[in-house]
Amino acid sequence: MRISIKFKWTSLISLVILAAYVIVAVIASKTVDGIATANEIHAFNVKLIIGGVIIVIIGILISYFAVNQVLNNLKVINRTIDDLNKKPDSDSRIKIRKRDDEIYDLTVNINKMLDRMQAYTNQQKEFVEDVSHELRTPVAVLEGHLSMLQRWGKDDPEVLNDSINSSLQELKRMQSLIQEMLDLTRVEQIDSDYLKQTTEVKPLFIQVYNDFKMLHPDFVINFDDDIKEGSLVQIYRNHLEQVLVILLDNAFKYSADRKEISLSASTNSALLEVVVQDYGLGIAKNDLKRIFNRFYRVDKARSRKRGGNGLGLSIAKRLIEIYHGSLEVESVVGSGTVFKIELPIVTIEPDDEKTKDTKK
Repeated sequence: MRISIKFKWTSLISLVILAAYVIVAVIASKTVDGIATANEIHAFNVKLIIGGVIIVIIGILISYFAVNQVLNNLKVINRTIDDLNKKPDSDSRIKIRKRDDEIYDLTVNINKMLDRMQAYTNQQKEFVEDVSHELRTPVAVLEGHLSMLQRWGKDDPEVLNDSINSSLQELKRMQSLIQEMLDLTRVEQIDSDYLKQTTEVKPLFIQVYNDFKMLHPDFVINFDDDIKEGSLVQIYRNHLEQVLVILLDNAFKYSADRKEISLSASTNSALLEVVVQDYGLGIAKNDLKRIFNRFYRVDKARSRKRGGNGLGLSIAKRLIEIYHGSLEVESVVGSGTVFKIELPIVTIEPDDEKTKDTKK
């Protein structure tokens, strides 16, 4: 049989009050027994009984009111959660009068959790919609070419060759898109062991710089290296390299006529600061707020020609944030774009330094 929590707590509080009163009454009665007459003792006991009844009634009323107040707040929370269970997309939130107690703290935390859950749900919906939209175009292109070849195109060598080339190009784009989606999924599920890894900054930057110099011999790549020897950041090496490759690759793609890129990196006692700058197309102010969104492209047609799927910057920003860093962007249309990374430097304690020297 289910017993109401209101009844349980009201009864418990009332019994505690009654027990406390009985103890006080017994002590008072024993004290009076030694100094008063029989009539006075009888009158005192009658008053104790009447007082006890009054105190119990008052205790029941007060405890009922107090428990009812708490339960009313819990009912509001319960109703809101029931609404959300019926309509998961609802933006209902718990509304309780602001006050400095644990119930209010609980409602604030639940509302924050609901906001996060709704944000994740919305992101997931957008992700599915975006993926469907992105895959629809290459699938339609492939279907169009195959249908044409099936009807009559296979008899024309030129049409056959063009269709095969176009189909292969779309397949490569789909392959690239799927790979980036897998990368994005992995970013959201990084193993905790990676979060403890540290990377020596200088060798990595020199390697990335040399790689891009070899890949783009027609570009001028300015590398301003102000990294202190032995500087470490708490990030898995491959993840930092992935971020640098994404930013530099974007810089090369959108450089337009001026074939020049600037990469600078410096360290101080607290931070690694990285700047990747191009002097190309630039990004409009309205687009700057959204370039880190999944699948967002400033110019979709032009981005497709350059091989972009709109996921690289999302991956880069998420990776940097996971390691407690920041990734910001500034841009002027027609003048170029600047991406700035900040990551905390790992401070080496004196004992660690001695250990490091011993290992050497």
